[in-house]
Amino acid sequence: MSVSLVDLPPPPRPREPAAPPYGRTVWHINTTAHGGGVAELLRRAVPSHNAAGVPTKWLALGGDAEFFAVTKRLHHRLHGYHDPHGALGADERRIYADATGQLGKEVLEHVTPGDLCVLHDPQSIGLAPALSDAGIKVAWRCHIGSTDHGSPEVRETWEFLRPYLDAPLRCVFSVDGYAPPGLRPGQCVTIPPSIDPAAAKNRALTPDEVTAALRAIGLEEGGQDIGSARSGTATVLQDAPLPPGAEVVVQVSRWDPLKDMAGVLAAFAERIAPRRPAAHLVLAGPEPLDIPDDPEGAEIFAGVHDAWAALPAPVRARVHLVKLTLKDTEGNALLVNALQRRADVIAQKSLREGFGLTVTEAMWKGAAIVASRVGGIPSQLRHEREGLLLADAHDGEEFAAHVLRLLANEGLRERLGDAALQRCAELFLAERELADHYRLYEELRV
Repeated sequence: MSVSLVDLPPPPRPREPAAPPYGRTVWHINTTAHGGGVAELLRRAVPSHNAAGVPTKWLALGGDAEFFAVTKRLHHRLHGYHDPHGALGADERRIYADATGQLGKEVLEHVTPGDLCVLHDPQSIGLAPALSDAGIKVAWRCHIGSTDHGSPEVRETWEFLRPYLDAPLRCVFSVDGYAPPGLRPGQCVTIPPSIDPAAAKNRALTPDEVTAALRAIGLEEGGQDIGSARSGTATVLQDAPLPPGAEVVVQVSRWDPLKDMAGVLAAFAERIAPRRPAAHLVLAGPEPLDIPDDPEGAEIFAGVHDAWAALPAPVRARVHLVKLTLKDTEGNALLVNALQRRADVIAQKSLREGFGLTVTEAMWKGAAIVASRVGGIPSQLRHEREGLLLADAHDGEEFAAHVLRLLANEGLRERLGDAALQRCAELFLAERELADHYRLYEELRV
């Protein structure tokens, strides 16, 4: 077990303080400094808090394979996803309690009584009782969840976490309805995640900058001459680069069964490619080896790779797999930005989703989006207004029909993309989330 302080650069520009300095430190605590939506939120939020006069630090928790195997199961189960390993029993409780108990002791070497600690997701909620007992004011922010509290997996997982849920003064959820039954009146808060429009992943790029970024990794013609290529920021697996002017469908996600990259690949190969001869698919995700708290990533990527390799050659030539290193945060963000701006259609065919940050990023870029009607996504996009939503996330035929409709109708792509950009600007930008955090901190000070 280990606890490490994440060192972050200051924000590029100072902000006017949104509230007087608190005279104490706010600590955000999660299990990884790289990869996934929580790390991305904190990488932006922590410097912004400091610039606004709120002393803030970030601790990343380490753990062993047993601990992360249990927490990955908790992650899937809170989404209502079937757990093939069966019930959570005494062994899982022991592994979780031992790990979080040790991590709690290490965290207490950094924090002091009166500080505010915001714990993120199921991996860290186990620290809450020890921190609270030590005089730390604790909030828990759960970025994932399901509104189906009758699901056996969801119900059993909340029971597993129940011993830790009384300690936080506030439990923060991304979507109304994710909170489990039995929390105290006033304990629950809803704070939807947001994006920073000035960040490398979201700032405006010219067409020439997009082309240069994709050529640099060998994805687009005009860069590296070979099909499969490796650069300092990405590994691209392909038979040949994207040709100029090709129609492009893109999904950017972790290699996680809940993101259904394999389902996107199958729908494209079987239903989209035969009807759109110029269309290409790009599946992009982080290098699995760069995410220690996600033990499934390498296995899921291997499965997608094997399915890609087994495609008929003419179809395989139109599918491109991209692994983005997390060792170069800025380079990674710029490439995701370029991929999303190059796309004619952006997909998010998740089987479960707490809150889709990649959906929000696509909205900010004015993209035409096809996404599943699961988790937080319907609170981001409304069907036929800012995007097209799948009634059944497992339905490859419905997914393909939505993608084909958008590829065939530029006017529809523009109408939905313009509406998505406007909704994002109104609801999902960083200033709103920072103000929500400040209100939370004020409540915790009492």
